[in-house]
Amino acid sequence: MHCLWCRWGLRIKPRRLPAAPLSLGRYGTRDIFLVTPPASYRTQAYLEAAIRMGCRTRIISAGEHSLVPEIAGGVQVPLDDTDEAVRIVLADARARNVRAVVGTDDSTVELASRIAAALDLKHNPVAASRAARRKDESRAALAGAGCTVPPFRVLDTSVDLAPQVHKLEYPVVLKPVALSGSRGVIRVDEVAGALAACRRIGAIASKALDPDSRRWILAEQYIEGPEVAVEGLLAAGRLTILAVFDKPDPLVGPYFEETLYVTPSRLPAHLLLAVERELEKACEVFGLREGPVHAEFRLGGGAPWILEVAARTIGGDCARLFQFGTGKALEQLVLANALGEDYCVPDMKKPVGVLMLPTSKAGTLRRVEGVMAARKVAGIEDVVLAVREGYELVPLPEGSSYLGFVFASGDSAAVVEAALREAHAKLNVVVAPAWKAETGTVRAWG
Repeated sequence: MHCLWCRWGLRIKPRRLPAAPLSLGRYGTRDIFLVTPPASYRTQAYLEAAIRMGCRTRIISAGEHSLVPEIAGGVQVPLDDTDEAVRIVLADARARNVRAVVGTDDSTVELASRIAAALDLKHNPVAASRAARRKDESRAALAGAGCTVPPFRVLDTSVDLAPQVHKLEYPVVLKPVALSGSRGVIRVDEVAGALAACRRIGAIASKALDPDSRRWILAEQYIEGPEVAVEGLLAAGRLTILAVFDKPDPLVGPYFEETLYVTPSRLPAHLLLAVERELEKACEVFGLREGPVHAEFRLGGGAPWILEVAARTIGGDCARLFQFGTGKALEQLVLANALGEDYCVPDMKKPVGVLMLPTSKAGTLRRVEGVMAARKVAGIEDVVLAVREGYELVPLPEGSSYLGFVFASGDSAAVVEAALREAHAKLNVVVAPAWKAETGTVRAWG
């Protein structure tokens, strides 16, 4: 059977989920409301985790015509109208024993908090979820509390940008205020480049759900140095660090496509402690108290600079690293936390890493050669292609998806990194030009 999710760019495989007995307690079957965009990478993993835990999942999304039964058969809401969405969900919740509400992605965490608050379930304050989602609001809050963030300005695209970009100190990194996955993030070194980048970012952000997110652009000083990503879990305001990932490839721009994540980090202990302390402070500033936290730091001048603190798990399929490293799915920890269950945070038993296959060229994917050879490299756990032949590839900054993911484990972080690089070298991505039809144009052959 062909995988329809790849052909149409969906993120959930329409396969039959494994059957599992539902957990019956004092109040009957436990229901989990999963608030997710229709094309999220993360939904499938949450569905499977819920089944392993004996819970029933109800998807809250906008995928009325989705090819995925769990989305099409869920609760259809307008994700751009939170008041109406909450009203619809609360009406549906009356017939269910809802014990947890979880937002899978940046664009749905605020709505999930609103729903959970209305149902009197564990949740982050709505203002905290919004602050973590909106880069402009988060920078202002963190800077006001004395956290280490890059110097920044917020640009208003509704008025003349020229005088605004003339005030910037270059180089700067320009970002949409409410997109993720490095989409729309551009480094510029001078005024002319900033004006062109702002026009480009405006087009990218034009379809953002929140009108405010289409108006503003964050401009922050470029910080020289390596990056790390941090995965954590909050319970009653207490932060547990699950993993710190090094990003061995330099991220210097003009675009910032993620490639390698490797843990455990090879940073010195004092820097790791500084990262943890800054993340704890940021969560306190926002008011985040429950659920997953994914953070990004740039290490410059011997100090960690906060680039992002999001109230969600790590992006893409990268959460599978926890399965390889601990034997337990990250999504199970998140759901157990949301349900208020006791759980034990497992230690990473071995070094692990992932290569997010970059989309380096625009066009139509013809094939990916060398997958079997890559899988045979020592230490490689899996090679997963996220798209199939015929898929239109769009690189950053406009693009928002990866070709696939390569997972590895080994005796050390260095061994894991070497395995991922060796596997990547064996892959050859064949791309054909994407021909677009022009309306009203007829081309004759011969």
